[in-house]
Amino acid sequence: MSHDIFGTRIIAAPMAGGTSTPAFVKAVHDAGGLGFLAAGYKSVAAMEAEIRSARAAGARFGMNVFVPDPAQLPPSAAVRAQLEEYRARLRPDALRYGVDVPPLRLDDDDHWHGKMDALLADPVELVSFAFGLPGTDVVRALQRAGSLVLATVTTVAEALEAAGQGVDALAVQHSGAGGHSAAFQPGASGRNDSQPGTTAELVTLVRSAVGLPLVAAGGVMDRAGLEAVLAAGAQAAQLGTAFLRTDESGARQLHKDALASPRFTETRLTRAFTGRRARALANEFVRDHPDAPESYPAVHHLTAPLRAAAAAAGDAERLNLWAGTGWQQARAGSVAEVMAGLLG
Repeated sequence: MSHDIFGTRIIAAPMAGGTSTPAFVKAVHDAGGLGFLAAGYKSVAAMEAEIRSARAAGARFGMNVFVPDPAQLPPSAAVRAQLEEYRARLRPDALRYGVDVPPLRLDDDDHWHGKMDALLADPVELVSFAFGLPGTDVVRALQRAGSLVLATVTTVAEALEAAGQGVDALAVQHSGAGGHSAAFQPGASGRNDSQPGTTAELVTLVRSAVGLPLVAAGGVMDRAGLEAVLAAGAQAAQLGTAFLRTDESGARQLHKDALASPRFTETRLTRAFTGRRARALANEFVRDHPDAPESYPAVHHLTAPLRAAAAAAGDAERLNLWAGTGWQQARAGSVAEVMAGLLG
């Protein structure tokens, strides 16, 4: 299939939690890129409202959806015990802000069925998936409705499994990417040792295994990085961290400022905030909780009040400051200015 399905070399990553707003997607579109809205953490109605808003603005866009993990709905008794122990360990953090650590929530599938029904009833141009594969039946149904389907993969084995479900393209995510790892096969987990050293090298491996259009994700921050992944066989690059500090980004100002602050000197893969490995600036919360259980989204719900309170208090040391390995190259300014620097 032709890379013309993207129509651009720059795709703005779907950044859940409020960063990828319709206004941000519109700015990316106006600057010559393609933006993705993020359905994660939203109700069906909120997802539908964002689709209407992006359409009304005249933006070309896609929608990204989290695939729920059946093994976590509900988690095993052993994982529940780990969650209760982690809940107890979070109490000192909660006391810092005068909030409570909530009871365990173990049934959240992120409104999976409702979102699929909505996207089939009112199709968008592109639908991408993270944290797993939707299943062949869902892929075919979306394609019949008129959507192109992308799966996010982190290894050759995941790419082959996704290709077997008939998806139209792959987003190939390296562990240098900011935010959550999309790894879904046992043993992948987004670890550094499960992938080659660079995004371009990972693209090369996947390119040799599947014949689908590829989008390279992870660590692409400048024109040199873009050219490297294109030369490796990607049709486009998906960038998130590079856009976080832009004027149109919906990220908290506290997060934007942290990316430019000299107090943060490294990123780490951590489960501390959500129970799924994600790359973030290494702050006190990341360092204090290196052994958080692998249980998403249960951990996300445990830490949600703490993160909200930290944000309200302006405390960057206990906020999930998602950032890729190239975060120091993120620049303030408009989306158009960032795009101009990437595209020349």
